[in-house]
Amino acid sequence: MANAGNEIAFKKETVAKLLTRSFKEDKTKVSSDAVVLVGEMLKIFVEEATRRAVKQASSEDCDTVDIEHFEKILPQLQMATQPSSAQHPGLHFTSPLM
Repeated sequence: MANAGNEIAFKKETVAKLLTRSFKEDKTKVSSDAVVLVGEMLKIFVEEATRRAVKQASSEDCDTVDIEHFEKILPQLQMATQPSSAQHPGLHFTSPLM
């Protein structure tokens, strides 16, 4: 992950490798637009995780965020990223990252 100031950015090669690891066929390709989009989604996910972990640490009167704070908010993030079956009846989503 590259960091220019406070800006979060993922290397395109890293994002592409994450995407291709979930492919079942080696012939499947990823467009550069898809890599950019998923990189932006990862950035938003990391920013939200950071905000929630900071809030958790603050609620416990801690000056620093520790891994325990992240572990406490992880279930919230997992729920927020999984599609609702009410929104997509009959569809079942799986993710290799969860």
